[in-house]
Amino acid sequence: MQIFFKYFLKYNLVCGFSKKCRLYHQSPFERQAWHSTTILSVRTKNSLVMIGDGQVSQGNLVVKPNARKIRKIGNIVLGFSGATADCFTLVERLESKLDNYSGQLTRACVELARSWRTEKYLRHLQAVIIAADKNVTLQLTGNGDVLESYDNIMAIGSGGPYAAAAARALVYSNLELDALYVATSAMKIAADMCVMTNHNFVIEEISR
Repeated sequence: MQIFFKYFLKYNLVCGFSKKCRLYHQSPFERQAWHSTTILSVRTKNSLVMIGDGQVSQGNLVVKPNARKIRKIGNIVLGFSGATADCFTLVERLESKLDNYSGQLTRACVELARSWRTEKYLRHLQAVIIAADKNVTLQLTGNGDVLESYDNIMAIGSGGPYAAAAARALVYSNLELDALYVATSAMKIAADMCVMTNHNFVIEEISR
């Protein structure tokens, strides 16, 4: 029993010391989580609009106020939230899948989600993507999920819940509202409520 406690104490001292050393040698930037992106997609009978803010934050510091987090590929619009390098890696993979499947968005997203879930390299990428065309809006996550919007409104990121709630309130109150008006109004509300979201908006629109 004495031998057991001797090694148990030694193990905990070494592991605890190593952990403290790692934390001590990390910079403040490495200890703080990065927060970026509010992306909102709104579809009406006339058009699809995807809008994103430009703020990238780390802790209580605004790293960049005008980042571009929306990309248009032909008739498909992509919005992404998460680590920048991870997002671009996944966007490039999705582009490749779209080429392989002749622009079929749903098929390409399902195949990307499968690869994201199963491939060792992709499994650790931290990002969420919204992909939309004239007919469908999909959300992809690292869990292998491909979620389709049930009411033509979808949002991700730190201010996503605020943006989605505001957009639904506007649409449900008046079904004739323009998608661009709904998206910009909802994002303004989200930016006013979420400290990780600003008013530097990037907008992409696809007419139906």
